[in-house]
Amino acid sequence: MESLLTYIINSFGYLGIAFLMALENVFPPIPSEVVLSFSGFMTTQSNLSVAGAAISATIGSVGGATALYYFGISQGQKRMEKAVDKWGHIFRLDQEDLRKYNDWFSKYEIGAVLVSRFIPLMRSIISIPAGMARMNILLFLALTTLGTLIWNTVLVYLGASASGSWQTIVEYMDIYSKIIYAILIAVVIIFIFILIIRKKK
Repeated sequence: MESLLTYIINSFGYLGIAFLMALENVFPPIPSEVVLSFSGFMTTQSNLSVAGAAISATIGSVGGATALYYFGISQGQKRMEKAVDKWGHIFRLDQEDLRKYNDWFSKYEIGAVLVSRFIPLMRSIISIPAGMARMNILLFLALTTLGTLIWNTVLVYLGASASGSWQTIVEYMDIYSKIIYAILIAVVIIFIFILIIRKKK
């Protein structure tokens, strides 16, 4: 991974960072923590700057998020409806529940999109329901840019500060991710449990 990142960033500079972050948004398994921390480290080994790396990373992230947003508009709703029709009976979900979710998202869309930019995995996925709910594109871009810029700047700066020990940042972020995942799983389980209880009533 490190040799690949070194090659891309050394060869393409800021454009390479933007490309990696766009890819990270579309394919969440590619960790932004690694790309950003390493990009910060590379600012100490090249003529790249922390500000330039953070901005180019943000451009790439917003580009990837926008692609997922439009995917949510064109395919997300249809696929979700098919999934609910096929598997919804397991969790007692139906099309009405899907409609209620879209209404809920529309009500809390600002907080949902902004906060999700600081949550691993959710950083990418949140763009799809935003598209499904047809969130105002300008508002979506503004919130995505703000949240992503903060996240990217912090990790690039930490990577630059740690220099050769940039992998330590990744290790701490991995712990952070695991804690967040555990909380999200607990929330989902509680949500499904409450939903099932309400359906029975």
